[in-house]
Amino acid sequence: MISMVSEAIKSNIQQKLLEIERQENVCILYACESGSRAWGFPSADSDYDVRFIYVHPRDWYLSIEDHRDVIERPLVEEIDLSGWEIRKALRLFRKSNPPLLEWLSSPIIYQQKFSIADKLRSLLPDFYSPRNCFHHYLHMAEGNFREYLRGENVRVKKYFYVLRPLLGCRWIESGLGPVPMEFEKLVEKMAPSTVLKQEIYSLLKRKQDGQELDFEPRIPAISNFIESELERLKKQASEQPLLPSQNDKLDELFRAALIEVWK
Repeated sequence: MISMVSEAIKSNIQQKLLEIERQENVCILYACESGSRAWGFPSADSDYDVRFIYVHPRDWYLSIEDHRDVIERPLVEEIDLSGWEIRKALRLFRKSNPPLLEWLSSPIIYQQKFSIADKLRSLLPDFYSPRNCFHHYLHMAEGNFREYLRGENVRVKKYFYVLRPLLGCRWIESGLGPVPMEFEKLVEKMAPSTVLKQEIYSLLKRKQDGQELDFEPRIPAISNFIESELERLKKQASEQPLLPSQNDKLDELFRAALIEVWK
């Protein structure tokens, strides 16, 4: 997939990450693009959705007080910055949190320091839960469908926000592991007909060309697939396997990260 981020923007984002490290006294271990640019269907005015994992110095963790485990910055220059403290990220990884798994597979990486991201990727087979991920994507598809795609005139750009999680459910159902971020990978592998693919790619080209995609008549091939697939997948949700978590491995990873970063 062609990168959706220019070198100038990437440099600007990396500078903002460096500023956060200085201001917050943290080390940002991993930062990536997490939104429509990483999915492969940005609009001309899409924000840069930068998500990161960070770690504090050791003594921050040796306090009897609870501390905030999220760092956020206001949207500036179309750059949206938000990060999770490493323990928060590991607790979510234990639950097979789909957004976090997507971060780790993002095709657009702004920063990767030390070994934490690669170690998490290597642990995916031990913590990936098809059922948790299936429920997440199905719920996302159902919500966007109810809000945007019912009736004869629909918000056509929202097709992507229903198609992507629906195709993600099909990916999980097929036993292919965590859902990839890139939308075109899902379409190529999971769209069941040539006609459906053609309609999706036609709409995708319009979006990438900067056309305004607002209320238009429903696209029968896409709408019919969505409606029938939602009904089918609801019946499959409880059939997906639920894997047990292994906390000791994540405890070891956390301790090793503190040593590796701060020595």
